[in-house]
Amino acid sequence: MGEPTRPVVLLFPGQGAQYPGMAVELYGVEPVFTAAMDEFFALMGEEGRRLRADWLSDAPAVPLDDASRAQPLLFAVGHALGRTLLARGLRPAALIGHSVGELAAACLAGVFDLAGAARLMAARSAAMATVVPGGMLAAGVAADDLEARIGERYRAAGVAVAAINAPRHTIVAGPQPWLSELAADLARENVITRPVAALQPFHCPAVSAAAERFAAGFAGVPLAPPRVPIRSTATGRAVSPAEAVNPEFWAGQLARPVRFWAALSGLLAEGGHTLVEAGPGRTLTMFARRHPSLRSGHSNAFAPLPSTPDGTLAAWEAAMAELDQLVTEGV
Repeated sequence: MGEPTRPVVLLFPGQGAQYPGMAVELYGVEPVFTAAMDEFFALMGEEGRRLRADWLSDAPAVPLDDASRAQPLLFAVGHALGRTLLARGLRPAALIGHSVGELAAACLAGVFDLAGAARLMAARSAAMATVVPGGMLAAGVAADDLEARIGERYRAAGVAVAAINAPRHTIVAGPQPWLSELAADLARENVITRPVAALQPFHCPAVSAAAERFAAGFAGVPLAPPRVPIRSTATGRAVSPAEAVNPEFWAGQLARPVRFWAALSGLLAEGGHTLVEAGPGRTLTMFARRHPSLRSGHSNAFAPLPSTPDGTLAAWEAAMAELDQLVTEGV
């Protein structure tokens, strides 16, 4: 790939973007992707062998939407895709990660190495195993509107706005049965919701204790300032050197809301960019295309993988050819 006319930003999706067979067609075909996946699985030990088996299986032993599967596999696929794009000569100007995607961005940027990442993914899974059953709902309303509708009864149960992905795309998370009851209340108010693919809540008070347990997993993992700027979806601004080496900054995002729209808007305010989704599907590029910078053509978004496993390899090969044209010609 040549030098881009527009700065390239890699987007790393989080929980909800996973699907059976995600990126599997690249495994054994793309050498860098395959090596990165195998390295991660090996570093995860016996759990890595189980992760690999469930990733490649049509009938996984553990549901893919469970945090113990979705989280490490989304990390692994995002990191491996990022490594593959770098090996092809792509030089991102910045990285943005959504939830666990932010950890994939941090690893790719050198905040911690892959051995450290494997330890952190194991610690994150162990922490989430202590969380009560719950989930997340996507609602087609503004965050302030949804916040006003939650009410004290649900807040007391740990339900909260978990992500602000676009002006009228908000995620609410919490334990069951409260989350289902809230969905019914919202339906009576003509607010349409749909479940996010998750068996546990994220980014809400219900996981505060899990975030503290996750922080303990950083013990012994060396941290360094990022070599590539990371626009944090926890704060909406660039990760500072002090934040990068603070375990509580990374662990705390497990319980804090994801502010993807704020992070994206702050970056696009600096000028036009080419956004490339380094993960399964097109979740983040779908949100990004609602931004004025993309609607006007000032920036563009690109997703190399489809939202289903069918035709992954063909889509990837076509995407690589198109992406080379996009970044060199600034189309």
